[in-house]
Amino acid sequence: MDITLQYFDGCPNWKIAAERLAVIAVEHPGTVVTRRLVENLEDAEAMLFRGSPSILVGGTDLFPDPAAPVGMACRIYMTPTGLAGAPTLGQLRDAITTA
Repeated sequence: MDITLQYFDGCPNWKIAAERLAVIAVEHPGTVVTRRLVENLEDAEAMLFRGSPSILVGGTDLFPDPAAPVGMACRIYMTPTGLAGAPTLGQLRDAITTA
């Protein structure tokens, strides 16, 4: 399985997502997690980047929000405990299972 973590340095939540994706990679041998730095608005527009962190499997966003604008912004996720800057490990496991 190929997972891409899209992020930009202005939003620190990507580091939390990266840690959780590292756990997923250990749980799923053969999984490759690639980090993709979004450096500017042109990159964001070309990738249809909807905020940091964005997590894709096979090029498909695991947590799609078509209403979210494309651009350089921190992404917000609804988690079981409220709003957060990254999905929980459980949410990632569930989303990957159904991807």
